[in-house]
Amino acid sequence: QVQLVESGGELVQAGDFLRLSCAASGRTFSSYAMGWFRQAPGKEREFVSGVSRSGGNTDYADSVKGRFTISRDNAKNTVYLQMASLKPEDTAVYYCAAAPLVSRSSTIRDPGTYDSWGQGTQVTVSS
Repeated sequence: QVQLVESGGELVQAGDFLRLSCAASGRTFSSYAMGWFRQAPGKEREFVSGVSRSGGNTDYADSVKGRFTISRDNAKNTVYLQMASLKPEDTAVYYCAAAPLVSRSSTIRDPGTYDSWGQGTQVTVSS
């Protein structure tokens, strides 16, 4: 497992830009695919974005595609989520997560694929 700590969440206005960071501990960071999930009040936790171990493959929920960008810097043990054109609907607690194995049956979009989770960081987008 890997310990994860998110940061960067804050109160912003609709249309603003924000970058979240997730710092990971341990020497095995590059062995994990990484994902971002979010949970709004009264709603289930949902997939936002994921990135492969090397950073070469990415995936996005339809609701954020074209606005959000996931990236990672394995030398810094950090994964990022850049969020542009923020909407009030993006308001949620954002969590990063690490997955040791990704396959056709255990996908980057499935929260059950991940075995390590951060504590979350609050993003609030006002209108």
